[in-house]
Amino acid sequence: MFRTKRSGLVRRLWRSRAPVEGDGEADRGTHGSGGCCMGKTTKVAKSNAGSEAELKALTHSILKKIKEKQLEVLLQAVESKGGARSPCLLLPSKVDAKVGQQSYSLPMLLYKVFRWPDLRHSSELKRLSCCESYGKINPELVCCNPHHMSRLCELESPPPPYSRYPMDYLKPPDSPDSGPSSSDTGGTTYSAPVGPSDSLALQESGDRAHWCVVAYWEEKTRVGRLYSVQEPSLDIFYDLPQGNGFCLGQLCSDNKSQLVQMVRAKIGYGIQLTREPDGVWVYNRSRYPIFIKSATLDNPDSRTLLVHKVFPGFSIKAFDYDKAGNLQRPNDHEFTQQPRTGFTVQISFVKGWGQCYTRQFISSCPCWLEVIFNTR
Repeated sequence: MFRTKRSGLVRRLWRSRAPVEGDGEADRGTHGSGGCCMGKTTKVAKSNAGSEAELKALTHSILKKIKEKQLEVLLQAVESKGGARSPCLLLPSKVDAKVGQQSYSLPMLLYKVFRWPDLRHSSELKRLSCCESYGKINPELVCCNPHHMSRLCELESPPPPYSRYPMDYLKPPDSPDSGPSSSDTGGTTYSAPVGPSDSLALQESGDRAHWCVVAYWEEKTRVGRLYSVQEPSLDIFYDLPQGNGFCLGQLCSDNKSQLVQMVRAKIGYGIQLTREPDGVWVYNRSRYPIFIKSATLDNPDSRTLLVHKVFPGFSIKAFDYDKAGNLQRPNDHEFTQQPRTGFTVQISFVKGWGQCYTRQFISSCPCWLEVIFNTR
């Protein structure tokens, strides 16, 4: 019997499904315990043979009803793990599928099979802004591309003491060559030093006002020039098949540390930084956790900041516009006189810092970012 192209695509898709706990292939960091940014995830035990067979039969049945072109789109997204730019997969949103006693919509079933086996409800998800269905309410056709979605990172209230730091704000550097400095309280204040090339880069944007600038650091050394961001979305990556944005792999670094080189190689697809109506979101596209500290992630009245752990596939609102406006900033006159004004968010790849780690300050992390927001 000759096998059709459709059945071949379906088999390849099933082989590319997301592994569940116990398969031995689950992406490290997708689940875990501890940390401030766990959302509502739950470890899922490996399915028994009966439920696995039922899920396979149901998935095959649904996929065989999808057009070949759409199957190819889904396969491209799944096999590249979101690295390739894949178009939306628009399918009916009100088709239900039943696995055991549980009913799922068609999009939810595909998200469970190909991204998150422990997914329970659509409220745990956040659609990426690149998706055609972004911002639409109850459309007849909805995008079912699993890699146009992210897992919503919900903070506990009050957040557990994963790692606390005295609150810090953007302060001007003492000199163009200055780097991160630590105070007597153990806190750190950062401001990426500005050189002639940085000033030129910011001026070249002309009438297009940048909403943030990004600095990449390796331990206490800044690598490359400031990256000025005008577009609403920015990919920051080391190795992305169809990357378009801030490629860290193209920066010249003299750091010979084995740890820095190891972490640099693990950045992979990196993160996506997106400016949205309610704030700036960070989506972890890599295979390893990232760690974030931001003044708007915590209680405005608190004098301490938490370092939040964000797992692969998760999104977090790293900068909230409303909360930022309510924060008390020291030396407001000083802020308005600086060429770049606003708050900073620090993001470390792979390695965390704080009380739970040997690294007390982010300047000890191998590879990290400083995102400086322009709030004018």
